[in-house]
Amino acid sequence: MDAELLKKISEKIDSYESQMIELQKQLTAIPALGPTNDGEGEMKKAQFLKEWMEKEIGFDSIEQYDSPDERVPSGKRPNIVAIVKGKSSDRKVWVMAHLDIVPPGDLKLWNSDPYEVKVEDGKLIGRGVEDNQHGIVTPLFAIKALKELGITPAYDVGLVLVADEETGSEHGIQFLLKEHNIFGKDDFIIVPDAGSSDGTMIEIAEKSIYWLKVHTKGKQCHVSTPEQGINAHKAAAHLITKIEKLYEIYDQRNEVFDPPISTFEPTKKEANVPNVNTIPGEDVFYVDMRILPEIKVDDVCDTVIKMTKEIEEQFGVTIELSSPQREDAAPATPADAPVVKALSKAIKDIYGVEAKPMGIGGGTVAAFFRRAGFNAVVWSKIDETAHQPNEYTKIENMIGDAKVFAHLFLQE
Repeated sequence: MDAELLKKISEKIDSYESQMIELQKQLTAIPALGPTNDGEGEMKKAQFLKEWMEKEIGFDSIEQYDSPDERVPSGKRPNIVAIVKGKSSDRKVWVMAHLDIVPPGDLKLWNSDPYEVKVEDGKLIGRGVEDNQHGIVTPLFAIKALKELGITPAYDVGLVLVADEETGSEHGIQFLLKEHNIFGKDDFIIVPDAGSSDGTMIEIAEKSIYWLKVHTKGKQCHVSTPEQGINAHKAAAHLITKIEKLYEIYDQRNEVFDPPISTFEPTKKEANVPNVNTIPGEDVFYVDMRILPEIKVDDVCDTVIKMTKEIEEQFGVTIELSSPQREDAAPATPADAPVVKALSKAIKDIYGVEAKPMGIGGGTVAAFFRRAGFNAVVWSKIDETAHQPNEYTKIENMIGDAKVFAHLFLQE
């Protein structure tokens, strides 16, 4: 990109600092909690944003696609699709962010009101400022800068603001992908909903997620006569040590991911007996598995079933296995996909760092795009404080990311 043009755009975006902070304050004051989190949904936040976008930017079109949901007062979950026309309509450059937030949790852990933005040490602190208002504000002000400078993007630019990301996306991006044909196979799709503190991670792939619930049943008795019972807790503990062997059985490495291996970790443990001198007749624990895409989840399941049967025979227990969550890995976005190359160039020119295509163990909505055949990437420069008390985003990162998006929108 022409250095003088980039400087002109950067200076324009720098001038928006107070406006970006103000918009964050206004958005944070509208808690967009979904009904699963005892909220009224995203409608008020969506209506505010639509009015702001019409007044402050002037998109060529703004459409709202509502997903019916009787659990919220409006009966609808809103999804906004806004377009700015570029020099060419051969592709669109999409940025997708989400309107909803998670509850603040224990208020005693917050140093300020979570719904009132606190500005401190170059940070904005409040629920939703990073997850995902950072991803809303940054492309908005990139577009605003181009509009006010009279610069036309190379291609059409689309901003998608969806509902329901925090609780499954049924009424958000899944609804749009199923009910409305707005995305093209050659489009660029960027989801600014995860990232790294130095801005170098471009997420292109995810591991399979498999949660396992293990319910072991034995026979309860007094601890002084263990021969009269069957210790479900002991049997479950032995199964945990067997499951540890999955690290050896499935030891493949994929350096795209961090960590580059599959992980098999026992996590939650439910209470069994309330007192020390009773042998538990039942025991429940959970395992969280993050499995590399090249390993079939069904193969891992078969191995665990085999281990379970061995424990049943050894201890005389019965074990029920179930899965509270299973998400098989979506196809990866190729590391050399055009959207990856274009974003990498913008990151290098703005931040002066080399971005690296990477895979993660967590799940993002980019997986829905990838399963539908679209090459989506996840990127932003953030400290990953989502869902935490005193969630924050850095002002300098908001400004920098807006510059990256402006750069991306102008690439031929």
